[in-house]
Amino acid sequence: MNAVKDMLRAGQTAVGTSPSPDQEIGFLADSGLDFLLFDTQHSPVDIKALGPSLASMRRRKATPIVRVGENVADQVCYALDIGAKGIIVPMVNTAEEAARMVSYCKYPFDGVRSSAGMRGEWGEFSNYREYMDAVNEQVLVIPMVETVEAMDNLADILAVPGIDVLLIGPSDLSINLGVPLDYTNPKYHEALDKVCAACKKANVAPGMFFVPPGISPAELIEKGFQFFTLPWQGWAAEGIKAGIGGIK
Repeated sequence: MNAVKDMLRAGQTAVGTSPSPDQEIGFLADSGLDFLLFDTQHSPVDIKALGPSLASMRRRKATPIVRVGENVADQVCYALDIGAKGIIVPMVNTAEEAARMVSYCKYPFDGVRSSAGMRGEWGEFSNYREYMDAVNEQVLVIPMVETVEAMDNLADILAVPGIDVLLIGPSDLSINLGVPLDYTNPKYHEALDKVCAACKKANVAPGMFFVPPGISPAELIEKGFQFFTLPWQGWAAEGIKAGIGGIK
């Protein structure tokens, strides 16, 4: 029901990309990427406008994930109702904020999500309680660590039941650590290692919203990161060139 969650539980690495709604979502969803991450925090796209994009992902390989703009119940509910299987919330700084996020993502009695009927692609169920329990178990809950306050509260945040990935916001974390966009700075790498160690102890997958310049995907994986996005356009261009080269 949620392939990315299964991968993370198995200790594997999930790699996705962050497309815009006007790109070829169907193609990307079957391209081999594990997830597509739709951002509504730093983009002009409203959550509900993503409905057609997520609908086009039905019965395709990639898992749809939405980053909402803030930790509020209606935004999380909108994203889940249009078919998201994972929710990212930015700037989660305390255990209390993390607990609220988890509650917004899950139906009663694990949470407070409002019901609007069976939404999303979760499978077939004999009754509504079975559907809600399956969603509660399978939905990906992904709070973001982006501040010094969050770094100071890592253990408490990770102790909240229901968190699947602790996702670093690379730019904001570097800024708040006092090394803005200096992704090779030892202070920055100390923070990355601290997150990975805390996640390992809590059995939560560490993730990066994107792979920062100066750090390779292999380096992130070696540190223990299991979840990140990469730009897809270069890969697509190389594939087209290879295809044309094979003809000519």
